[in-house]
Order: sequence, then structure tokens, then C-alpha cells
Amino acid sequence: MIRFSDEELKHQELFRQIEQMIAAGLPEGYAFVPQPNEVASVVLSKSTWAVLGLTCHIELFTQAHYKQSIEPDEGVSELFKDVFLFHWREESQHAILDELEWRRENEKLSDEERDRAVDDLIALVVAVDGILQAQSQSDANYFCAIAGRPFSTDERDAVEQQLLRAYRWQYILSGVQEPRFSNILGSMVNAQQADRIGAALLTLI
Repeated sequence: MIRFSDEELKHQELFRQIEQMIAAGLPEGYAFVPQPNEVASVVLSKSTWAVLGLTCHIELFTQAHYKQSIEPDEGVSELFKDVFLFHWREESQHAILDELEWRRENEKLSDEERDRAVDDLIALVVAVDGILQAQSQSDANYFCAIAGRPFSTDERDAVEQQLLRAYRWQYILSGVQEPRFSNILGSMVNAQQADRIGAALLTLI
């Protein structure tokens, strides 16, 4: 677990450096909307079971994103691809730890506690979607501002909706549809709880 934490801190620093490198070549005006401390506060207000579930989901969708989008793309920078290859390798190990910890936490819960934890997991997904909605709006405004031509209101709205659709797929739905995640979650919750989760996800599709 200590090694796990060290690697996560390394990943954070790595992507901060990449962000700075990309920012140097971007036109002025780009904004990253989420505030890390606010996001952390929301996440840590939820049950350990729900947080572990969200963490496992994130680990798995980052792997899916690499395998489906980055690895097969011959047009991607070799350096960019290399960064995500080594990130994918470490996240593969982290996903194993996440599953073990999530299952261990699940064994501690009563039926009532698990039912409340399912509500917490749904609330976390809703919170993630709120971030995606805000970022897609900001990114649509940025794109339309730097694209070099005027956009009608309908065009700008279409850009925002397509960005939101892409972000929801990348950051929520791709992970939920990973068989490994659905199998883990399905082994912990009952049919009614699974239906509640499914109903919440349907609003995002």
C-alpha cells in the first residue's frame, strides 16, 4: 500500500509536468474547471466502500482508454504513447489492490450499510458527471473562441454536447462497461441495488 501511494504521487507529478508542457503551446484562455480540494472534500465525505468502488472504476477505465484509444493509434506521439504505456502497467497492478481492498471492505458491511454505500457510489458518479458538464461547457467555449471562425448558438451547443458525450464515455461509461468492474460490483450488490445503479447510469447515456 505504501508503494501504491508512492506511485500515485509520482503519477500526479508526471501529469502536472505534462500539463505544463501542453499549456506552453496552447492559445491563452484554457481553463481546467474542477478545484482539487473541493473534489477531494466531496469524495472523502462518502463511505469507504463507495470511494474504493470509484477508485477501482477509475483504475479500470484508464486501462481501457489506453488499450482502445492510445495503443492502436499510429498517429499518436511515441513519447505520449510511452508515458501512458508505463502508466497502464502500474495501474494494472493498482487495480488488483483496489479490488482486494474493496472486497475486504464489503465483507465488513451489514446489508443496511451496503445499501447506504450504494447511494454514496451513485452520488459520487453524479458528482463526477457534474464536473464533466462544467468542463465540457468550458472547453466548448474555449474551442469556439480559438477556432478562427464565428459559431452560431446552435453550433456552440452542438460542440458542448459532443464533448460531454465523449467525456461521459471516457470517464464514466467505459469503466462501468468493463466486464471486470461489472463482475466485481455485481458480486457485492443485490438486484434492487443493481437496478438503482443502472437507473442512475441511464440518465447519462
